[in-house]
Amino acid sequence: MLEKEQIVLEQVFLIFYFTVIIFFFLIFGIVFFVAFQKRKNKLLLDRLKAKQRFEEELQNSKLEIQEQTLKNVSWELHDNIGQLLSTAVMQINILSTNLEPKIKDSVQDIRGLVGDSLQEIRNLSKTLNHEVIQNIGLIKSIQVELDRFKKLNFLTPELVITGDEIFINPKDEIIIYRIVQEFFSNTIKHAEASHLLVKLAYSPDDLVITIKDDGVGYDMESVQANSGLLNMKSRAALVNATLDCISEPDKGVLLTLQYPFKEEDKV
Repeated sequence: MLEKEQIVLEQVFLIFYFTVIIFFFLIFGIVFFVAFQKRKNKLLLDRLKAKQRFEEELQNSKLEIQEQTLKNVSWELHDNIGQLLSTAVMQINILSTNLEPKIKDSVQDIRGLVGDSLQEIRNLSKTLNHEVIQNIGLIKSIQVELDRFKKLNFLTPELVITGDEIFINPKDEIIIYRIVQEFFSNTIKHAEASHLLVKLAYSPDDLVITIKDDGVGYDMESVQANSGLLNMKSRAALVNATLDCISEPDKGVLLTLQYPFKEEDKV
């Protein structure tokens, strides 16, 4: 009897022993699997962050190259072509002093055209040079561009500003301006618009820019991969802004850009 009880106890002990071992391996397996998954997720997250950093650096490099190229073009316009036109104006002034009144009037008309061209070159030079834009600010830069459109009779522009202006980080300001400039360029090239409305709404938390033209518009589905639109959206993402563009055929285009202020902007 005792022998049977001892055998039963040994069997119970063995069962308990193997149960503990199995439970231990099960716990070990679960811990190992969880640790492996955490490690795997961390590696995937690190890889994703590295990819995002690379893409941001690549985009920033592209923007820096573009800005430097625009700056160089600005210098060429201002220093070379501007100087040539200035010389032409001086030569016309000298020439007109020895002409008959009838011819002199015609020459003065030519001088006026050359002078207007010189002023247009200078205005265009300002819109291309990011250092000038940083010096005069976002609002003034947009106003200069709109004044240029008005003077050239491209369309009738209107600028509306609400709220108190908050100065933006200069790098962000350049990117925002280039987005606006891209929209202006698309409007001039493709929209066949007669009116362009630009609104800047400042609040304590953000700046909302809405731009509306009354041009031919387009089918949204057919231009989802449009390079201009993608370029504007990629620029907006760099400054944590949201960009939305809505259009219908014959109903113009509406762009909305919402830029949230950072702490350094509010100082």
